[in-house]
Amino acid sequence: MKFVSWNVNGLRAVMKKGFMDFFEKVDADVFCLQEIKLQEGQIEMELPGYFKYWNYALKKGYSGTAIFTKREPITVRYGLGVEEHDAEGRIITLEFDNYFVVTVYTPNSQHGLLRLDYRLRWEDALLTYIKNLDQQKPVILCGDLNVAHEEIDLRNPKANMKNSGFTPEERGKLSSFLESGFIDTFRYFYPGATGRYSWWSYRSDCRAKNIGWRIDYFIASLSLVPNLKGAKIHAEVLGSDHCPIELEMAF
Repeated sequence: MKFVSWNVNGLRAVMKKGFMDFFEKVDADVFCLQEIKLQEGQIEMELPGYFKYWNYALKKGYSGTAIFTKREPITVRYGLGVEEHDAEGRIITLEFDNYFVVTVYTPNSQHGLLRLDYRLRWEDALLTYIKNLDQQKPVILCGDLNVAHEEIDLRNPKANMKNSGFTPEERGKLSSFLESGFIDTFRYFYPGATGRYSWWSYRSDCRAKNIGWRIDYFIASLSLVPNLKGAKIHAEVLGSDHCPIELEMAF
């Protein structure tokens, strides 16, 4: 099975920049989106053969997630079940026979780390939620986690040590997540690869220079390691400041 995740930074905008060309070409079994930036009824998408699930933020034009899947899930859940965290449309969970798929758009701690405390509370709530799922069946979690985990995950680590997305606190939360029974699937296949990024600032021609960060992930339960077949970062796909990422699984 093929899983794809993409922070589209506005689905209506990326639809005008070749989204459907990539969607049809990649032919994913499960296609997850983050930062759709729309409300119900603001877009019409004909996706024959796919079930569609949306989680909209209460604030218009902000955040939001979606999942398109060829296989109908057993159950669908929206949010974490924690009021503090469920107004921004940041998570959808689909349950299938042998695993869960969770798409996540992690809150950014913002310039000046103004939202870092909230971000850390979110991280704790997310880990509790995912561990509870994992006790039932394995989990595939994907999305924009808004953190570069290791120094090889961004072009300029030394200059960003105190910046949003690379603080010790944020990196430590991802380390704790992985240490509790999960694996960064891209690093499973490419443990030492450098220059492999999924987000580039629009400023200073960063994408053309490949001055980027790897902040989009497929995280899987350790019990799924035997099912891992391959991972890709589609850096060639334009339309957003993020690019799509892919995971292939033997199911």
